[in-house]
Order: sequence, then C-alpha cells, then structure tokens
Amino acid sequence: MSEAVTGQDLLDWAETLAGIARTGLGFTESLYEQERYEEILKVAAQIRSTVDSKIEPEEVADEWMRMVGQGVAGYVTPKAAVGAIVSNDDDEILLVQRADSGVWLYPTGWADIGYSPVEVAIKEVYEETGIHCEPLTLVSIVDGMRQGFTKIPLYSMVFYCKAVGGELRPHPLETSDCGWFARDALPEPLAGLESWVDDAFAAIDGNLAEVRFDAPRSLPWEEETNEPEN
Repeated sequence: MSEAVTGQDLLDWAETLAGIARTGLGFTESLYEQERYEEILKVAAQIRSTVDSKIEPEEVADEWMRMVGQGVAGYVTPKAAVGAIVSNDDDEILLVQRADSGVWLYPTGWADIGYSPVEVAIKEVYEETGIHCEPLTLVSIVDGMRQGFTKIPLYSMVFYCKAVGGELRPHPLETSDCGWFARDALPEPLAGLESWVDDAFAAIDGNLAEVRFDAPRSLPWEEETNEPEN
C-alpha cells in the first residue's frame, strides 16, 4: 500500500512544478509554450495554497511570475543557506536565539554573492554573535524541503568551526540573544533538535565519521530504464 500524501509532499510537488514552469518561461520564445507554462504555474499555486489556506493561489502565481528571469538568469535553482557549528575550548556550542521566531539554533544565513561557503559561515557567525571563528570541516549538506525544515527549495550547508576570538554580541536585528552552552544545558526551544545536535557534538568531540547528506531516492528515469522487457 502506498503511503498517504503529506503536506510536505504537496509543497515539494508545488515548488517542483513552479520551478519547471518558471524555467520554461525564462527560455521559451513560443507564445503557445508560454501560455502552457503559465497554466502549470497556476496549478502549482493551487497545490501550494491547499497546504496553507491563508495563501491565495492568485497571489502565489503572481509572485512566481514576477520572479521569472530570461535565459540562464531565469533557470530556477534552490536557494543556499550556510550555517556554523562553533565550539570553544570548553567544548561548548555557540547558539543564537532568532529574533523572528524565538527559537535557538546555530548561526546561519543565506549565501551571499561574492563569498565562498566558508566565508559566509565566518561572516554569519561574527554578524550574529560577535565571535571570530575558523572553519575546520563540513558537517552536512542537505535538502531543506526533504528534511522538512523549510517551505522553499533550499540547500543547507553546515560547517564545524573553532572560536578564535571576539566577544559575545547579539545582532541588533537578527538575534535577541546568544551564548555558549554545554550539551547537558541546551536552551529551549531548540530548532530541529533531532536533525543536527548529534552531528554537532560528534564534530566537537572529533568523532564525526562522515559528512551527512540526503540519500538518493529512486529516480524516475532509473525506474524507466529498469523496466523488464516483454
């Protein structure tokens, strides 16, 4: 028996369809194809609105249309976020309390153009906490929608870093508090506890065996090529 469709499934399908349609609109020169892609975008918006009744499908479709680019610039790809697990000499972890949600999490932010991933990690840690750090290794790179912690297409990269200086200073807009915490005294509420805490302290202890990433799924074209011949 197939598994029941979840809200996360609907989000995945809506964003996938919207990405295909917006990319098609960015490359096509055919009026016929443009109309078809716009219809797909409207269907995707309808699916998206079933997950959140407060969202009007027309508004979602209009927003997606405004995001359509031309050519390569219009090719829709996931956004990228970079986070940092930072420890000090006492093996405590650096956490921030998000100003928008009140939850505690490691420093993280959108990848900025002109910076490499590790440079973004260093920048986000300093901006959100006032701490200078040195990146040591990659902890994980995952699909945020597949992991269930975001509603938009997003790849999340998390690095393990060591604090090398600075003083605790929360960002006046992005964080309401920040601090060092032992593993048996973590603050609450803690965002996504099950998905990253074990990896974080494994890295701090020097026991991180491998980088965590999403296991590949069975892909449609593989299923087609593996069909038995009649």
